[in-house]
Amino acid sequence: MKKTNEAIVGFFRENNKRFAPETKRSYALSLQQFLASCLKEYDEVKSKDIRDWLLELEDRRLKPRTINLKLAAVKAFYKYMEEETLITKNPLVNVHAVQVGDSLPAHLDQATLTEFKELTLDSPRERAMLQTLYTTGVRVSELLHIRLDDIKWETRQIIIHKGKSNKDRIVLFTSGCEERLKSYLTKRKLESPYLFANFKGEPLSVNWVDKQFRRYTKELKTDYKITPHTIRHTFATHLAEKQMPQSYIQELLGHVNINTTRIYTRPSPEARKKKFDRYQ
Repeated sequence: MKKTNEAIVGFFRENNKRFAPETKRSYALSLQQFLASCLKEYDEVKSKDIRDWLLELEDRRLKPRTINLKLAAVKAFYKYMEEETLITKNPLVNVHAVQVGDSLPAHLDQATLTEFKELTLDSPRERAMLQTLYTTGVRVSELLHIRLDDIKWETRQIIIHKGKSNKDRIVLFTSGCEERLKSYLTKRKLESPYLFANFKGEPLSVNWVDKQFRRYTKELKTDYKITPHTIRHTFATHLAEKQMPQSYIQELLGHVNINTTRIYTRPSPEARKKKFDRYQ
């Protein structure tokens, strides 16, 4: 598969500045999984091979959104191959995304969020991480790359460099979050330019954070998995419930397309019921 590996290197080199670090990581993993399943050079792949792979992902009970994210990586790769005239026919032309149900992203209600916060009280770092995720709505990859000099304490702002859309933006945090962060930093014994670092002073890994969230999910005994992205959904949903304009939420989340924000901010069935009852 030497030819395919060289093509993948060229693909990421060409898109190095356009792709955010998390996109690179996600696309690389998806391409690796696809090629491990297909076992063909890129120019030998047929539409049937891709459809078989999608069926394999469905058999593994992956969610439609997850499957479509993996498919997006393969589509981006073959679009590059086509633009570079390295293939004569794109095998994805007639391969369509998996249909996604009209379900709202999972988010925590206030009671569950409070319980989650209480579980982290014995760990100043994890308490500060949870508070920062919920107060700012940042992605976990963005959280882990916040440097101490990105934090503007006097105005309670954090500069997020090169987010998913490859643009800088500013997020806000509350006085309560400031208190948690300063408490954590006072007790921290390591030297690092990063807000959340490992014992080497380097940014914590996404895998490490995911592992902590899996542990807390078990302790909370919810019927759904809680991830850092769940906290991002919660941030957006709670702001929408407080009637913050969608354009403001879009800016805080760093969404290029407001339609993405609308997915996060659609009212839950419970919220719709409460609003309906007020008119009766």
